[in-house]
Amino acid sequence: MSATNASPVVRLQNINAGYDHKIILRDVNLELQPGSFTGLVGPSGAGKTTLLRLILGHLEPTSGQGSVNGTPLGKRRRPEGIGYVPQLESVDWSFPITVEQAVMLGRIRTLKWQPWANAEDRRAVAQMLDRLGLSQFARRGIRELSGGQQQRVFLARALISNPKLLVLDEPTSGVDVKTRSEVLSLLHELNAQGITILMTTHDLHAVAAALPQIVCINGRIVAQGTPEEVFTSSVISQTYNAPMDVIHYEGHLLVVEQNTLTGS
Repeated sequence: MSATNASPVVRLQNINAGYDHKIILRDVNLELQPGSFTGLVGPSGAGKTTLLRLILGHLEPTSGQGSVNGTPLGKRRRPEGIGYVPQLESVDWSFPITVEQAVMLGRIRTLKWQPWANAEDRRAVAQMLDRLGLSQFARRGIRELSGGQQQRVFLARALISNPKLLVLDEPTSGVDVKTRSEVLSLLHELNAQGITILMTTHDLHAVAAALPQIVCINGRIVAQGTPEEVFTSSVISQTYNAPMDVIHYEGHLLVVEQNTLTGS
């Protein structure tokens, strides 16, 4: 789903950014249109996390300008209208919390000065759990759930604030094929309802190839467009700093290192 006559949800212009005087991203120009669904791909250290941190408001660019949902880029304050889903591997599972409590955390922005959730908040959480098929797990500890169920909980937490933009960091990492398919199907459904989605992924074959838009990054934006436009040997080789071949066979995409094909 896309909208062509509205302002971009994300607009980055000539952005440089990094940490401790080390530049990670250089001259980044990127626009995400309302209703778009974009995958961000690139090798480790390419700047994917840095780009997400910029968009989430956790990092300030060293130069350039940009906005997210109309709010200028800056650190320490996340722009309004963003839902974030972290990698499952980055979550501290030692913290005892139920599914219902985890999703309620996504209502913190709307609680304002209330010391506890009211009936409206509890109703909103119940509706979100029902929407994502989690109602039966509401009182269960989140550590007791499967990887796919945990991912749905974090999606519910992100969606409870009705975001315009949903940012996900490797949402299909560490899950089985069935769960991966379910997560992607749910994201496509949310996108069809008008939510703009940006997600990182390391899976070029089964995940990135199934997304409407792709951004290839390696310290800079190497290419952006549909999978058919960006998944070429030239672009992927530039993105991953290695000679790569892209093979299209019966509707499937396969990216391999050239020496894998030659056996050398």
